[in-house]
Amino acid sequence: MNAAGREIMHHPFFRNFSLPLLSGLLLGISFPTWPSVHLEPLAWIALVPLLLSLEHEERFGLYFRKVWAAMLLFCLVSLWWVCLATFVGGVLTVFAQSLFSTLPLLLFYYLQKRAGYRFALLALPFVWTGWEWAYMQQDLSLGWLTLGNTQANLLWMVQYADLFGVWGISFWVVTFNVCVLLLFRANSTRPVRASIILLMAAMIAAPLIYARYAFDEADSQKDISTVRVALVQPDIDPHEKWGEIGWSQTLFRLYSQTGQVMDTASRPDLVIWPETAIPFYILDPLNKPYMNSLRRMVERWQTPLLTGVPDAEPLDTRYGSGDAAAADDSQPEAYATYNASMLLLPGDEPVQIYRKMRLVPFGERVPYSEYLPWLEKLSFSLSGISSWQKGQKATVMTFTTVQGRPVRMANIICYESIFPGLVSRFVRNGAQFLTLVTNDGWYGTSYGPWQHAAIGRLRCIENRRAMARCANTGVTLFYDDCGRSYGQIPWWQLSVTTADVPLETGLTFYTQHPDLVPYACLGISGMFLLVAVVRKRVV
Repeated sequence: MNAAGREIMHHPFFRNFSLPLLSGLLLGISFPTWPSVHLEPLAWIALVPLLLSLEHEERFGLYFRKVWAAMLLFCLVSLWWVCLATFVGGVLTVFAQSLFSTLPLLLFYYLQKRAGYRFALLALPFVWTGWEWAYMQQDLSLGWLTLGNTQANLLWMVQYADLFGVWGISFWVVTFNVCVLLLFRANSTRPVRASIILLMAAMIAAPLIYARYAFDEADSQKDISTVRVALVQPDIDPHEKWGEIGWSQTLFRLYSQTGQVMDTASRPDLVIWPETAIPFYILDPLNKPYMNSLRRMVERWQTPLLTGVPDAEPLDTRYGSGDAAAADDSQPEAYATYNASMLLLPGDEPVQIYRKMRLVPFGERVPYSEYLPWLEKLSFSLSGISSWQKGQKATVMTFTTVQGRPVRMANIICYESIFPGLVSRFVRNGAQFLTLVTNDGWYGTSYGPWQHAAIGRLRCIENRRAMARCANTGVTLFYDDCGRSYGQIPWWQLSVTTADVPLETGLTFYTQHPDLVPYACLGISGMFLLVAVVRKRVV
């Protein structure tokens, strides 16, 4: 190495931050990107450089800067594409998420100071997993960077999610990192290393064996009922949908594409249009001509239609006079507005409505603005509406197939697919398959839409439910109950895809106990913390 290289190696910044930044990079690129890129196993070792750099770090200030540097790079690599939709919002998202991501490692610092490094390492998988779950329960949570999501496309390693959910995968990833670190620590004895190697081998073999069983079980179900679903991808630039393209032109494109499916020999049992495919309040009595037009088309097709719509209701029917709620300024009266979906059946059947329950922080709703209305000024809305309200009910929609068989389905709207507990509620309420409507066109040809689609795979595996995923510009496809994709439409292409979706009625262990692993991790973390408080520090 020349003199310049030695000078760089000995520079304080390189000595202090090279390992943390390596961890941040490994974490970032281990998250799903484009479907041809598979770097998931990097997450198995990604935390090791950071943890090594923290072992002998006594100063809290430098410790925090190391952790934050790692998390900042992690969030930047994973979430930079948010800036394509809103630059300021993207920068704030990366900044805020990186700060939240430091919290489990700050508790690691406390445990290390009180009870030693090895003690803190043993506690870390429980602390990390419990924190991820707790973080996702509040409205400020983005929730996107749950560590288990790194493995979403590694189908052979995640089939046990039907037992423990994404939380079990996060626990597995952190535990494997700890094992790698302990394996290569200088003070580990040969018997200890042999034990760690056996444990790591078992951690790889067990998921593979379980996956073989899961795939065989899924492939052996020959007589399972199915429903035929058509997904319409209208390929409308989201920036134009709320402005340049008129309502009539939007509906005409949707009618035209849907009509092509109805002209085929095998008519679908259900047609799905994407999130806010109808970009105006079609349920408003003022827009009755448009609603009548849509009803006539559904009657002509003799096929139920599920579509994303904005919905609204007068504030006084939902909120008391003292409650805060944002309204759509385009409406003549004060209205609460919702990002919603509706199922429209042939005939005079009532419209079935689901209102989105988990909203993108600051993009769709400013957290806690119901208590502090002035916070609405911080919104970075992309939808043409100043703020959405939160839905309150996990509605399961019902329709009848061509053969006259009743079917129950869940409709998840966009960002909601990253919330495991929410999706499991729909399944416990009786949903036989999942649908997801979304609009990821804001993010261009970045890997953001692919990352979003990959995360949805885990919801299928957790609950053993197939999914029909309909996006405005892509990614539009189907997943079976093992997360395997089929019937995909190329993104940014006007097209329709039709496929059979299997119907399930059984409940997985995870679906019945979605919070079991997080509760256990929080309880065990509490015990580690209690031990650290009462015992002397051990080396």
